[in-house]
Amino acid sequence: MRAHRRAATALRELGVETIFGLMGEGNMRPLIDFGAIGGTVVAATTEGAAVSMADGYARVGRRLGVASVTHGPGATNALTALTEAVRARTPLLLLTGDTPPRADHLQRFDLRGLAGLAGAGYVRVGAAADTATDVARAVRRAQAECRPVVLDLPVPLQRVEVADGPPLRPAPPAWPGLPDEDELDRALGILAAARRPVILAGRGALDARDEIVALARAVGAPLGTTLLGKGLFAGEPLDLGVLGTLASEVALETVQGADCLLVLGAGLNRYTSVDGALLAGRAVIQVDRDPARIRAAAEVGLVADVRRTAASMREQLVAAGQEPATAHRGDLAELLAAEAARPVAGAEDADGADTIDPRTVMRLLDRVLPADRVVVTDTGRFVYAPWRLLSVRSPADFAHTCNFASIGLGLGTALGAAAGSGRPTVAVVGDGGGVMNLVELATAVRLGLPLLVVVCNDGAYGMEYRHLRLDGDDPAPARCVWPDFAEVARALGARAATVRTAGDLDGVAVQLASLGSDGAGPLLLDVRCDPDLDLADLG
Repeated sequence: MRAHRRAATALRELGVETIFGLMGEGNMRPLIDFGAIGGTVVAATTEGAAVSMADGYARVGRRLGVASVTHGPGATNALTALTEAVRARTPLLLLTGDTPPRADHLQRFDLRGLAGLAGAGYVRVGAAADTATDVARAVRRAQAECRPVVLDLPVPLQRVEVADGPPLRPAPPAWPGLPDEDELDRALGILAAARRPVILAGRGALDARDEIVALARAVGAPLGTTLLGKGLFAGEPLDLGVLGTLASEVALETVQGADCLLVLGAGLNRYTSVDGALLAGRAVIQVDRDPARIRAAAEVGLVADVRRTAASMREQLVAAGQEPATAHRGDLAELLAAEAARPVAGAEDADGADTIDPRTVMRLLDRVLPADRVVVTDTGRFVYAPWRLLSVRSPADFAHTCNFASIGLGLGTALGAAAGSGRPTVAVVGDGGGVMNLVELATAVRLGLPLLVVVCNDGAYGMEYRHLRLDGDDPAPARCVWPDFAEVARALGARAATVRTAGDLDGVAVQLASLGSDGAGPLLLDVRCDPDLDLADLG
């Protein structure tokens, strides 16, 4: 067979079922072959969206995502989405193929340099005979390093005949097991002596919920999460919810009063740690399988599997006769329950004559949408509403595209999440970011995806509008006039509605409740908002 066929075959042998791509000279033959041998090729409208789709597919499915674009402008068009995936630590393969080595080739571009700029890995197939080996190397690097890898199969090599070797086999991930015994003993000594411990879990702890809950009960610790761990401990009486800058008042007070913070599978970025304020003045124990994520603020840093470490900690503490700490407030569970039931401050009074508060929308969506939904947000000032008010059953059902702080990536990421999960998926985007990739709604229509797109439309680049207002400047330059989102969505084949009032929401409640079960495909809500409403300040 030819090398392009061997590359496609190798991907299938390694367990790849779906590639999100946009065809061009550099990648069309591997894409055609992949579909011909039983793989699924999801054609995107833009290269950036193809990478975002693979990103969402990987994050929600917790597996490798694969995208494919052509060389030159195809690769540069994908650079922003690739950088987002790098910073999200998504295992992703981006298949492309370098141009023929001619100085006058119009699409020549340094693919190795592009990968380096994004922070991605790079594997170039140097000889056609090595195609399968290099594909496997790229796949395993992406999985082991938890980051995108650009796989470059140069066009001149693709047509070279190669021998058909033995089939490849997926390699199991080589995760670390239990931590160093001496370091574990140090951590256990700190935990045993703590009077007010708190446990903070992140995305790296998704498989360890039961073990962490059992450990928390053994040591008497309330449980909190990072934003990406949202919902992990839902239903637990001492669930503090999301900690950091999004924390509730009771949760924040609890962490500030803690003497020990056990951090499991979380990177402790500036938002979670409130620029380090939540780490200062208390012992920090951090467990993560990636040594690069262990913070200098950690008194003990354990490079290990979170689930096995949590189970081992509990077993050893129980065997030693450890009693749960009792210095946290005795009424903490009641306070947390009361806080969860209390309406968001100011939300009832923030609807305008012809605008609606996004929080009003998110609360209704939270009530009426199917419980097994997936939620994906773009980035912008509107994110506080869905982050706080739109729940998910598991952290694996939530993703945001704020890692590179670029607007416009949310819709593509949601498309990949919906295509991979087959479940109702909500994409919450701003008007500026939404209009950038609204054409990709045609892909959702073509695939019949169970997708709800909520456009928080304040007629402005909202974050810039807010900054100008806070600086005392005229925010008018940040205002924008867009096409009618609902009309554009209908032109692309989707259902759509404009929402200005709670009554408008009631009018689409039946469609929302049946999302994913009615087979009607995507639905867009153009939610008209007030740009002067500051969601960051109003809770």
